[in-house]
Amino acid sequence: MNSNERLLSITHGNNFRDLGGYQTTNGQTIKWQKLIRSGHLHELDHDDLNTLQSMNVAFDIDFRAPKEAELQPDKVPSNASYHRLSVFETDKTDASHSQEEIQREYSDDPHAGFNHMVAIYQEMVTTNQAKAAYQNFFKLLISAEGNQSVLYHCTAGKDRTGLGSVFLLSALGVDQKTILNDYLLTNSVTADYVNNRVSSILSAGLPQAFADNTRALSTVAPEYLNQSMETINTSFGSMSNYLSQHLELSNSDIQTLKNNFLN
Repeated sequence: MNSNERLLSITHGNNFRDLGGYQTTNGQTIKWQKLIRSGHLHELDHDDLNTLQSMNVAFDIDFRAPKEAELQPDKVPSNASYHRLSVFETDKTDASHSQEEIQREYSDDPHAGFNHMVAIYQEMVTTNQAKAAYQNFFKLLISAEGNQSVLYHCTAGKDRTGLGSVFLLSALGVDQKTILNDYLLTNSVTADYVNNRVSSILSAGLPQAFADNTRALSTVAPEYLNQSMETINTSFGSMSNYLSQHLELSNSDIQTLKNNFLN
């Protein structure tokens, strides 16, 4: 399935994708228009909100840091409850930082952006702040009733949201290859934006290292997710153990998730 079939028709937002249609290892399928992952919601217009309302979005889950959410507050679909579950206390992914801020930090070492993201992906599976955010994420997913849909997001919809998707798809029983492909789908969905951003940096005569780091910070990579998975496997033995021991999902919780979101 290509990215266009997953993309929602949201005009003033980025990386809005439906997790519907993915198959589990036992042959079940995730329901369409029930689980939506995305980037920021602060620029949505009336038509965009109507699109989300037509999907019966009942939960708007915001993984952004407090300052991110305060500076660019969500436009919340009507009938949806808003829940800020900050994975970090400040935006460590740099997704909300200005070009000037990133330029100051990433104009020397061309590998700094890549190395920074690898370190962030280790933090997202180990810190108490991230643990609480993802635990509460699952509590909200479990509480969804009937035809209610859940939208969850950060700023770019790729890292904090991406890892939340990895946990969710794993809990639902989707295989690792499909999970990785969904994670990497961000790169094709946002390719034009990232390429334009990098081109503008180079055309302005700014350092190549800054351009390289901007690409690393603006995209996802298998190595980022691999860092999370290696940390999980080293500390807990498997994703299944991580979900049960670290995120405290019981067998009953897993079954409720499957009842809510699988055909």
